[in-house]
Amino acid sequence: MADRRISLALEAPDALPPEGRILLLRPRAEHDLHGLPKARLHLVQGFRPDFEALQAQGFAVSPEPEGGYAAAFVFVPRARAEAEALLAEAAMRVAPGGSIWVDGAKTDGIDGILKAVRARLPVDEPISKAHGKIFRFSSPGPNALADWAGRHYTPAPGFQTVPGVFSAESVDFGSALLGAALPAQMPARVADLGAGWGWLSAQILAREGVEECHLIEAEHAALASARASIADPRAHFHWADARNFRPDARFGAVVMNPPFHTARSADPALGLAFITAAQAMLSLSGTLYMVANRHLPYVAHLKTLFREVDELGDDPGYRLIRAQRPLAATTKRAAPSSRARR
Repeated sequence: MADRRISLALEAPDALPPEGRILLLRPRAEHDLHGLPKARLHLVQGFRPDFEALQAQGFAVSPEPEGGYAAAFVFVPRARAEAEALLAEAAMRVAPGGSIWVDGAKTDGIDGILKAVRARLPVDEPISKAHGKIFRFSSPGPNALADWAGRHYTPAPGFQTVPGVFSAESVDFGSALLGAALPAQMPARVADLGAGWGWLSAQILAREGVEECHLIEAEHAALASARASIADPRAHFHWADARNFRPDARFGAVVMNPPFHTARSADPALGLAFITAAQAMLSLSGTLYMVANRHLPYVAHLKTLFREVDELGDDPGYRLIRAQRPLAATTKRAAPSSRARR
């Protein structure tokens, strides 16, 4: 676990400076940070469930860095380009010579990151523990890793994304199927649940009758990409965990391609929680449009929450589902889990 590696790292000489703010990039809710000086920490986490959990523990948390720092810890994510961008951010923010600690599991690619950093900068001897590594290098100044920063992708005309968001380099195939299956006429008030960088929302806004499209997305960077790409005044952006979102008024339709992974493991409960949340957001005459891999056990759950459930297409790998007329009684919403990924 990361906390065991951090404890060993803190035993190193001059592990942290005696004063100044310490930046933590992408710490997760399950990380035990008790060995670090809490009053000096600034945690940066853009995934809303982790953000809320860390905030509830009393940490200073925000979705983006603010100003400069004396030292940093970078918790390596799975996406290599995102990890490199975080290291570039740390180098830019930490005063030259300040310690930048990099922690990660082997399954998240820490060995590759160590090799990449070592090819460019002096690195202290890494510490191996609990199926992962932590290593340190001194901040080389803001320009040393500049080529790792600011990468963008163009997954569709008019859209720009950043490393680490879901389907950053191209439109997800399931979303493309669902976008093509949406009716030409849609209700005035529609939600895109787990909106990502906004491609499905753009398809919704292209339909007749839509007066409001609410993008509800837990990943701050994905929502920022959507906000930058969609200038339509009918679009409303909500940085929120879709499973716990409470709209001001019910929607006539909800559209979604829900995530079904928690960390690396398939977790059907995540999609089931999205379905339950969508039902609770809909008017009694509303409709849910969703796409999901065929092997996921969603249909039985949908039939307990909607009066009518049918398929819109015949793709061998995906179900395109239309669920209409939600039942009045709703079930208790699921509690947030730690990591939601499609």
